[in-house]
Amino acid sequence: MTTEQLLLETWRRLPETMRQEVLHFAQFLAERSSLLTSPQKPSPPPNLGDRLQAIRDRIVESDIPLLSRDEIEQEVLDRRGGYQE
Repeated sequence: MTTEQLLLETWRRLPETMRQEVLHFAQFLAERSSLLTSPQKPSPPPNLGDRLQAIRDRIVESDIPLLSRDEIEQEVLDRRGGYQE
């Protein structure tokens, strides 16, 4: 007995409400299968300038004081393990 015959025979033994559920499930699987096999266009990456502008806007809106030049230099030194040129 083939899978198709076994499925049909089992389906025939089910009450009508369950037959409808099986039908809906089979339609769901068919739709999902077609979505998985159809090629999808990759979405373009967000514009870097827009992303950087959004980051800048969030920083400005946060009212957190920015680092001074000396604090920036100290941060760089700390990240380099204290190495100075």
